Amino acid sequence: MSWTHAALLVLLTVLLALSLSQEADAAAVPDGKDSVKDPRGTLRRIFMQEADASNFFRRRSRRGVKSQDELDAEQRQVRAADERKREFHEEKRNEFESYAEEEHDEQNERTRESTEQWREFHYDGMHPPYEYNRQSI
Repeated sequence: MSWTHAALLVLLTVLLALSLSQEADAAAVPDGKDSVKDPRGTLRRIFMQEADASNFFRRRSRRGVKSQDELDAEQRQVRAADERKREFHEEKRNEFESYAEEEHDEQNERTRESTEQWREFHYDGMHPPYEYNRQSI
């Protein structure tokens, strides 16, 4: 039996199981016209009357004036978002500054150590240390 036969058999089994289950019947859309006319049906709860819908869109058109409460709520949301954004960027800036300062300190320490090692390696013991051994011109 090839894999196509096995896949076809599995698909048919799943289709049969779904068609016999009660959940599939509950999820199916009824095709009778009596449920649309029923005022207590699910369609009545989902959809509104045509006049109500047109009034809703007329009141809330793109150019419709918002109430002061709505404007205030939107402004509060914008200010809160701006504050969160400012705090985020401030935190990132502080993290970067501390990282850069640590890197700078480590680089200075490595430079100082390598300079000391160079001076110790090149010091012959006969002359004073490097700073005092400069010849003035």
